[in-house]
Amino acid sequence: MNSIIIENFDYDLIVRLKKRAEYSGRSLEAEAKEILRVVLTESEENSLHLADKIKERFSHFGDIEIPIISRDPLREIPNFED
Repeated sequence: MNSIIIENFDYDLIVRLKKRAEYSGRSLEAEAKEILRVVLTESEENSLHLADKIKERFSHFGDIEIPIISRDPLREIPNFED
């Protein structure tokens, strides 16, 4: 069986991992394995990236052109010292 050692692991992350392991009824090692398993076996279809979710949500509209709205030039920054 392979082992890994993670040095200089952030203390706050260890505390959070311990709490999560306790909540799910697993050992610290089992919880770390589960997190790695879930993240590393995630498929592209189940991606949690916001941009991918937005694209998926609006894909039924097809390719559409969004018109560019003209804008006024930026105003000069006011000087309140005068």
